[in-house]
Amino acid sequence: MSQALPDAIAARHFEACADRIVETARALADKGWTPATSSNFSMRVDAGHAAITISGRDKGKLGRDDIMLIDLDGQPVGTEARPSAETALHTQVYRRWPEINAVLHTHSRTQSVASRLFARDGVVRLQGWELQKAISGYHSHDTVLEIPVFPNTQHMPELVAQVDAWLDAGKPLHAYLIDGHGIYTWGRDMAESERHLEALEFLLACELDLRTLRSS
Repeated sequence: MSQALPDAIAARHFEACADRIVETARALADKGWTPATSSNFSMRVDAGHAAITISGRDKGKLGRDDIMLIDLDGQPVGTEARPSAETALHTQVYRRWPEINAVLHTHSRTQSVASRLFARDGVVRLQGWELQKAISGYHSHDTVLEIPVFPNTQHMPELVAQVDAWLDAGKPLHAYLIDGHGIYTWGRDMAESERHLEALEFLLACELDLRTLRSS
């Protein structure tokens, strides 16, 4: 690796996180969910650091050197590489939930269309779908799972503030959409994050299909 890691972080551990991000990114790229170098992925390395994709890289062709170390203020550590422009949305998750260890952000067609369709409502309200149980903490189809849709902006502090406001209001949050953009979700490990992402992709597609059928 070309990065100078802090003494407290073992190179082997950082490399394991980088390899897992690469594996996941390639799989999601194969699904067509990361078009035109979009999307970003990260994993917590320790209490004060995370590994994250370097900005502008093709997510279907990542290697270990396309992953960099940041602190939880989003600053590069031991490298001159530039992290994703949306790094603050990753570090926000790690700061708010010490138990969360992976964050995924993708731009599938379904996610992007749903973000526009539900933007006026400000939320996608999921209820009655069996697959809601794939989201940690949900044990019945009869519960309500709300996925907020936040307005898009290139000014990351605005998005961070919107997420904070949702959480500070005491509302559960397992994922969110950004209008005309894509989805963010996370988990206690990469496998849980991937499960959440796949389930939400399916649920959003079902909601879009229902809208189409009801209007025909």
